[in-house]
Amino acid sequence: MPNLRLALSQTDPWVGDIARNCDEVVRWTRQAAEAGAQLVAFPEMALTGYPVEDLALRGSFVEASRSALVELAVRLAAEGLGELPVLVGYLGRSEQAKPNRPAGSPQNCAAVLHRGEVVNRFAKHYLPNYGVFDEHRYFVPGDQLSVLRLHGVDVALAICEDIWQDGGRVSAAREAGAGLLLVINGSPYERNKDDARLELVQRRAAEAGCPLAYLNMVGGQDELVFDGDSLVVSAEGEVIARAPQFEETLLLVDLELPAASANHTDGLLLVDGLRLVRTELDGGPEGEPGNGKQSVYEPQPRLSDEAEIYGALVEGTRAYVRKNGFGSVLIGLSGGIDSALVAAIAVDAIGAANVHCVSMPSRYSSQHSRDDAAELAERTGLNFRTVPIAPMFDAYMEALGLTGLAEENLQSRLRGTLLMAISNQEGHLVLAPGNKSELAVGYSTLYGDSVGAYGPIKDVYKSLIFRLSRWRNELAEERGEVPPIPANTISKPPSAELRPDQVDTDSLPDYDLLDTVLDLYVEGDQGRDAIVAQGFDAAVVDRIVRLVDTAEYKRRQYPPGPKISRKGFGRDRRLPITNRWRQG
Repeated sequence: MPNLRLALSQTDPWVGDIARNCDEVVRWTRQAAEAGAQLVAFPEMALTGYPVEDLALRGSFVEASRSALVELAVRLAAEGLGELPVLVGYLGRSEQAKPNRPAGSPQNCAAVLHRGEVVNRFAKHYLPNYGVFDEHRYFVPGDQLSVLRLHGVDVALAICEDIWQDGGRVSAAREAGAGLLLVINGSPYERNKDDARLELVQRRAAEAGCPLAYLNMVGGQDELVFDGDSLVVSAEGEVIARAPQFEETLLLVDLELPAASANHTDGLLLVDGLRLVRTELDGGPEGEPGNGKQSVYEPQPRLSDEAEIYGALVEGTRAYVRKNGFGSVLIGLSGGIDSALVAAIAVDAIGAANVHCVSMPSRYSSQHSRDDAAELAERTGLNFRTVPIAPMFDAYMEALGLTGLAEENLQSRLRGTLLMAISNQEGHLVLAPGNKSELAVGYSTLYGDSVGAYGPIKDVYKSLIFRLSRWRNELAEERGEVPPIPANTISKPPSAELRPDQVDTDSLPDYDLLDTVLDLYVEGDQGRDAIVAQGFDAAVVDRIVRLVDTAEYKRRQYPPGPKISRKGFGRDRRLPITNRWRQG
């Protein structure tokens, strides 16, 4: 049986930075060539980044991507890398008219580059239009199965959703007699996605009747985080190789594959109307893969649930700060658990020297909260200052005579104003500390604690905040480091400290109960009656549902944050603000 050394380049493309992305393709291709690879692949839309949203509708951007593809092929050859076939995703356009779409409509494409030329192009067949995806808005589907024949092996090619849906290119790969199905992806992270991904890849490999190589990107793009986790499985579902999560890497694997058959005719019409297009490459890296040196794959330990989620939050925060041109962040550090976890995430993402925190105590701020904020700063080594809001608060109170909720929210809004003033003066990006439980029920102050450019824990329920904080401290202890979050911050009852002796449970149910109901209502889309039928108190459910339904206007004005759940607020869940429908 023929041998093939495959290189999967698990990289982090930047949306819109085509020049940088091309440089990265060259850099990683050189590494693959030096490692003796005979085929190297890059993620979905690696030249443009993903998702590009309405950039796909700008003709100038489409043409920039297409031109860059051709120039990249020439550049690879000029730099001595032309003999190594390269599979890379890019933004292309259709050559033929489709129903309701003229010729030249955008397509989510991939191409094979070899010896200075683009030798094969194809477009994604199945277009996702659910959750965070809107690809029917932008793209025209492809109608061919590209098969790359090299070193005596037929490699069928596909893009992401092509294997998340039944049939299509998976069935066509079997029909075409492929020896390997290679799939490039831009598949966003959510909790337990790694388990779902593995099960899917194993099932599709069995259906295709051949090994399956799944390449995913890493990095963050606004609300989306990409965790990598690229893998190769045999036709029987055995894991041959698997890349780590949240790391750029080159996954090298030596595969013994069935020899290509001469019985399949180019242009053959396959399942789902897919047309077989086979590209045969002669030459290329010859002999034994890697010049006879065996590829060494060392399995990586899988991450725990807490480590995986925390890794996604760090990756999303780092990417947003870095890709938007900021070198530092600013956080209002209250001494509470939310801002403490955000600070820990920021330190892990960009380093303590680049994290600036401000304590902004009022007359209602407890001494232990002030002490906890200062202690966290000392533990982590971040930059810390104190700016009391009392003088500003007193001036407003004297002028306006506010009481009740207006008095409470004034304190939060003064803190928001201070953060933005410091941000403007010093050039930091402000991180908002709101969690999913608070955002769900509207337990936040517009233009107060919602101020910021990015919300690292926006999609994290309060009960999970506690778990992640304990886990992060335990990780530090295992490493022989000082735990970043003070024990008192984790153990004390949560409080906004906007009035005397205030605790969150004055206004909300216990967080374990609240989060359970929220998970059913928000992420599970279960109705009020279905939730009550599971044993929850009807009055409590009615209250939670009412709070969620009436807080949509607040959520719309909250900054983006990394999606880690099956349904986050924002791209995933789109409800009208002006809405008279109520449950129950």
